[in-house]
Amino acid sequence: MSEERIIPDAAEFASAASKATVLWTNVLQSLLVAAVVLWVLDIPRRVFNVSFYTEQLLTICLGLTLALAYIADTSRRRHWSDWVAMALSLGLCGYIAARYASLTDEAAMIPLSGLIVSGLLIVLIMEASRRINGWGFVGMIAAMAVYVYISPHLSEDFQTRYVSPERMTVYLGLDINGAIGSILQVAVMVVIPFTIFGQVLARTGGADFFADISMTAMGHFRGGAAKIAVIGSALFGMISGSAVSNVLAVGIVTIPTMVRSGFTPYRAAAIESVGSTGGQLMPPVMGAAAFIMAEFLQVPYGAVCIAATIPAVLYYACLFFHVDLEAAKHKIGAAKIADAPRVSEVLKSGWHFLVPIAFLVFALMYPDITLLTPEKAAIVSTGILMVLAMIFGYRGKRLGLIDLLKAIMETGRVSLDIILIGAAAGIMVGIMSISGLAFSMTIQLLALAGGNVFLLLLLIAVLAFVLGIGLPTVSVYILTATLLAPALVKLGVTPMAAHMFVMYNGILSMITPPVAFAAYAAANIARTDGWTTGWIACVVGWSTFILPFLFVLTPSLLMDGAWIEIVLNFGRVLFGIWLGTTAAVGFALAPLGRMGRLLYALVSLAVVLPPEAFKGAIWINAAGVAAAILLLTLDWLRRKQGKSAELPATPY
Repeated sequence: MSEERIIPDAAEFASAASKATVLWTNVLQSLLVAAVVLWVLDIPRRVFNVSFYTEQLLTICLGLTLALAYIADTSRRRHWSDWVAMALSLGLCGYIAARYASLTDEAAMIPLSGLIVSGLLIVLIMEASRRINGWGFVGMIAAMAVYVYISPHLSEDFQTRYVSPERMTVYLGLDINGAIGSILQVAVMVVIPFTIFGQVLARTGGADFFADISMTAMGHFRGGAAKIAVIGSALFGMISGSAVSNVLAVGIVTIPTMVRSGFTPYRAAAIESVGSTGGQLMPPVMGAAAFIMAEFLQVPYGAVCIAATIPAVLYYACLFFHVDLEAAKHKIGAAKIADAPRVSEVLKSGWHFLVPIAFLVFALMYPDITLLTPEKAAIVSTGILMVLAMIFGYRGKRLGLIDLLKAIMETGRVSLDIILIGAAAGIMVGIMSISGLAFSMTIQLLALAGGNVFLLLLLIAVLAFVLGIGLPTVSVYILTATLLAPALVKLGVTPMAAHMFVMYNGILSMITPPVAFAAYAAANIARTDGWTTGWIACVVGWSTFILPFLFVLTPSLLMDGAWIEIVLNFGRVLFGIWLGTTAAVGFALAPLGRMGRLLYALVSLAVVLPPEAFKGAIWINAAGVAAAILLLTLDWLRRKQGKSAELPATPY
């Protein structure tokens, strides 16, 4: 009889704990989102006449995020220690926020209270980051901290400035260059408003609208299913800015459709992973790294969007060329979709989604006219979207205000990883700043490159790839922008080009093995091997490996130059990428053999070679264009001859 009582009691206890977790999760994420929205709209000052430091708000938001991370972690069962960590996070950050002014004033004296709260805050941040984002970034930060304290025992070239552990701890916990710094500010004050917009857009049917637009625009062409994936990923990705989220949202539809159309599961998964990864590069929203880039460079976010436009178009053009040529090679026709809607029907049902997006783009490009910061523009755009969605709906589905508020509330949990990365990145940047590690790395890279820009680019590309193994894109960008980009700037590369270079190389971790987050997510949907999918994705997205070198050496590809120069270089590189893609696929106007693929690859390199690379490089461009025309003429004649004989053309 006692056993019969124990089982129900245990079940009731588990049920009560689960209900408490859900309750606290909802409360914490609601408070987090509300705090950010109220601050962005300046409600405390305008309505309640209350003003306080931005760092105080960041500390409050960090406390809510830490508490949420400890109880919302679904990878492990709740334990009493999780509730203790949650309570400690809220109490500690509340204490820091309340006494922020006095704590920072006394920080130089390293008071015991400052040392204790800083030490506890660092431990809580690191453990929460480990739980949500894994060991990668946390391990990198720990390795830097260890290096700072062993470097005095190394040779002079590898030494950093000695900092006492007490001073380091207080600096990282309380200084504006530490955990509660500019990176956390971007993660909280800018990324969350845009995440709210993305959440509401997806919940109200925006993802379906983009998929339908892609379907109606591209579905009836050859390889239509893959082209739907490319366009849909670009449209949804430019709002979501997350590779894995994009794969899960769009790939669940596009990957099976591609397989039914004739693409192999490996190829379908690779195409979707490359398309989804590009969302982090596609204006107007891009990924969180772009907002942090604007903060690092101290330029308007619109300037980053403008600079990123041509590289993003070239990235997706390469992917589009690949699926088109792959479809021609394997004779894959239009997408096999029953009851596909017409363009007019889709636009008639979902035109209202374009209104807030157009407003957001305008506000980002022309902040002087709208008088809106990026984060405020995102909040206003969300408001416009909510009103229109409640009035018109999509596909007969119209959400109520409660449903929309739930979507907004869930932003708190969705934003967990980026906020924790922002806090952990602040710790990392603080370590490098106070110890001089970043300056030391710059000196070492310049010495290794010997003043050669191209050699330095190769070296940084390799390092960015290595650092990107196992880390999210934002972590990779912050790490490489702090450690590697300054060396490029020292050798005369423009700051925008240097930061775009490291960001592009950082996103390669999404599709390149051994980690390849986006490729593995797509492979899971396609039920294929992630390792093989990742390598195929590298071939599909081959342009990502060379585009950063091109726009560093040719600034006009970043919209830096005269319009005629921008247009000519864009056209030249676009043509060169098409030639290179024919070599990757093995099909141009007709099937290509090994020699043909090699010739097209060499001609592609000659066409895309930056004219600024060395004196006389422009003549190589001209020779490449002439050789390409000759190759295409020969292929056209081969195809014509093969068709007239009703026999397949023999690839050379």
